[in-house]
Amino acid sequence: MELAIILMILLVVVSVSAMKLSDSGVTFPFRRKPSLFTPVEHTFLNLIDQAVGSEFRVLCRVRLNDLLLVQNHANRKQASAALSRASGRQLDFVLCHRNDMSPVLAIDLVHSSGKDGYKTQKDWFVSGALDAAGVPHARIKVQAGYTVEDIKECIETKLIPYRRSQQKLAQAPTHNPAPPKRPTRPVRSVRSSRAAA
Repeated sequence: MELAIILMILLVVVSVSAMKLSDSGVTFPFRRKPSLFTPVEHTFLNLIDQAVGSEFRVLCRVRLNDLLLVQNHANRKQASAALSRASGRQLDFVLCHRNDMSPVLAIDLVHSSGKDGYKTQKDWFVSGALDAAGVPHARIKVQAGYTVEDIKECIETKLIPYRRSQQKLAQAPTHNPAPPKRPTRPVRSVRSSRAAA
């Protein structure tokens, strides 16, 4: 009994001292970034916002796993491998439909500057996954002097299939077909039916 009490007191002392040590800032060595985006990303975000207007919402730094689901008929091994590969991939911007937040277009910026550049090599896994899911993928090379119209033209080129599907939905009849015509008056005379009876 005495040994249990001594062990409990020792456990409490060790726990309290561990908590005191972790509060000194060693556990959380963070500070706030001066800006969430690089200057290039911020410039492109402004251009994209102006290009799409109020039609779409622009989301930034979206993980591929957040954008796509594994198909139901995929076996567990394929699904696990696909999710594992997708977990490390990130898209720079995603345009979403304003009403239901469904993804419409993925956008990646391509930097050729620096030692290896940024996304200079096309990621075939990302392109294939987005293509299989029916989400268009635009890769825009970073360069100075882009205008809102340049970005809008690039986005609209990638949105051609989306615009066509929206037109088909708008042209589809939304009302129920007319019910079959029924006689509005008796087919034979009421008098003749009384006489027969």
